[in-house]
Amino acid sequence: MKNRKTYNELIQELFRRHPSVQTAGFGGAAYKPGLAAMQDFDAALGHPWQAYRCIHVAGTNGKGSVCSMLASTLAATRGPVGLYTSPHLLDWRERMKIIHPDGHFTMPDKAWVEAFLTERTSLLEPLSFFEITTGMAFLWFASQGVDTAVIETGLGGRLDSTNIITPELSIITSIGLDHCALLGDTRPKIAAEKAGIFKAGVPALVASRDAETEPVFRAAAAAVRAPLHFADVEAAADEALTERLDLRGPCQGENLRTVLCALHLLGEPVSADALAATAARTGFHARWERLLEQPEVIADIGHNPPALKENFARLSASGRPLFLVFGIMADKDLDAVAPYMPASASWYLAAPKGERALRAPLLLERLRALHPDFAMEAYGSVAEALSAALRDAAAVSAALVYIGGSTFTVAEALEALNLEK
Repeated sequence: MKNRKTYNELIQELFRRHPSVQTAGFGGAAYKPGLAAMQDFDAALGHPWQAYRCIHVAGTNGKGSVCSMLASTLAATRGPVGLYTSPHLLDWRERMKIIHPDGHFTMPDKAWVEAFLTERTSLLEPLSFFEITTGMAFLWFASQGVDTAVIETGLGGRLDSTNIITPELSIITSIGLDHCALLGDTRPKIAAEKAGIFKAGVPALVASRDAETEPVFRAAAAAVRAPLHFADVEAAADEALTERLDLRGPCQGENLRTVLCALHLLGEPVSADALAATAARTGFHARWERLLEQPEVIADIGHNPPALKENFARLSASGRPLFLVFGIMADKDLDAVAPYMPASASWYLAAPKGERALRAPLLLERLRALHPDFAMEAYGSVAEALSAALRDAAAVSAALVYIGGSTFTVAEALEALNLEK
């Protein structure tokens, strides 16, 4: 057709007309709480998620890793598995993948996306970006005949767009203080929102117990008569397999334990080889991932206080000269992150693109007030900050460059390094 829009034009229009929370924040049209619109959209699409088995995963940190591990091993034992996660790094289609038994993954081809968007213009008009993406993923999985889909929540659980499904297992990975303005300002309040994914009679698995959140999970499970399990009680750590994982990071041992417990509850065998090769089989990146060797460059998308605390502790424990490229969103609790920042590091501050990012001069100002003795400098872009860090690190023996603070900081660094992830 003469006036047919190209794939790139359609995607740009999608972001313009339906701004995402990741780039525009939680105000205006980007965030639409409630399930009514998503339920109507799902009905119009024919309830596609009912064509396959689902596993639903929520949590503050670790849910992406748990989803990817599950998808990798289930694909080896069940057949093709849909994997729905967010956000993406470089290609928007990264949010929806199919993991195949032979160990490769596919994303929807551009022609399929074009048809979906052009044939449903009026249907999509009132929806949020995440609602559209969720419905698209569910329909694409059905069209490709997946056996199972592993579905990650976008925000919280109770009111998340993905919470229209009835899964065969509900999983909660961890509870930390993040998105407090929307989910609550205490861990028990946040736990209650995450527990909103529990369904009547559906087994629920929580990664670990603690005095603050265990009563919340027990009450939520009892309210819907969901059998409740805790992975730290029912599964043992597997240190040997943890060492084999191509997903690296401080919490991957706990994530693996949760996955092993989930597989037991599902009655599925463990494919150790598929678990070990999770990143390679699912295209899951930037979880303590080494991008370059000389100088060594590590990227991690951990972006809230609990995740950054773990990452900074690991960096400090390395004992190596540290060069940290750091950018953070304005709605994150910088005051809660600051106490864990390594004092001996050189800090290269930058703001990734997007309305939510904390501008680099303001980030520098706030951090100087908190850490006046730190070596810090603000740069005009993530690419500029990374270039300076690489230049300085190259002159220092055993230097370690870390990129983090935000998914978008990492994504722009990948673009600057011209690494296709």
